[in-house]
Amino acid sequence: MNKKIWYVTGASKGLGLVLVKTLLNKGYRVAATSRNLNELQQAVGVTNDAFLPLAVDLKDEKSVEKSIKDTVTRFGGIDVVVNNAGYGLLGSLEELSDAEVRQNFDVNVFGVLNVIRKVLPYMRKQQSGHFFNIASIGGFTGNFPGFGSYAATKFAMHGFSESMAAEVKPFGITVSIVSPGYFRTEFLAGSLGVPANEIEAYKLVRDSQQAHTQSINHNQAGDPAKAATVMIEIAEQKEPPLHLFLGKDAYEFADVKIKAVQQDMAAVKELATSTDFDQ
Repeated sequence: MNKKIWYVTGASKGLGLVLVKTLLNKGYRVAATSRNLNELQQAVGVTNDAFLPLAVDLKDEKSVEKSIKDTVTRFGGIDVVVNNAGYGLLGSLEELSDAEVRQNFDVNVFGVLNVIRKVLPYMRKQQSGHFFNIASIGGFTGNFPGFGSYAATKFAMHGFSESMAAEVKPFGITVSIVSPGYFRTEFLAGSLGVPANEIEAYKLVRDSQQAHTQSINHNQAGDPAKAATVMIEIAEQKEPPLHLFLGKDAYEFADVKIKAVQQDMAAVKELATSTDFDQ
């Protein structure tokens, strides 16, 4: 049995489920969370001492705290945390209500922060640990019509993860921000919300909805099993990367964004850097 103990959120489907299955097959001990315990147990299909299924409401700090304590009680610690739970929301910013956007942030951002807050005391004590915060290439470049809310939650993850990495480095704890491209999971079918009140004028957004739920769905190039293998290998590295882009498409999207930023900076550099007080 491998020594490292993993804690994975959002494990009943998608990348989380594939990762949990892969870890268990490789002999790791895994605590996995989902809102629905029966659904999680049936999806993983394993009942042994190496697997701890947990029903957790990530928006509830007490629920998160209990799951962390149960994991430590069962396995003796936590070495790797995968903040994977989250859902997409596809609608223009004008269409989305305050409640819809706040719910998106409650799960994708504040739910992750709840896990971080409750795990870190244990990792600080053991002076080791690694976090995989599953963002998205949409958290590095927001040029996807209709994904403003979702992109904002993932941009937030990039921001707090970079600060977190600096904060926890003295304790021997590392962080990897995972930015996947399109992977062939149920994400676009089962985890993609739409606004309750659509505005007809946003044809570009409707076209994006149709493309993502129909033509792109089930045709993604990324293999989640290979993504899981990459993450497991990264977790074993002595100095894992802070930024982990997953998939050829993620690299392409990132390159376009980086070049665009560099072009914008160069175009107005003389003007934009003329703002210091005169010496």
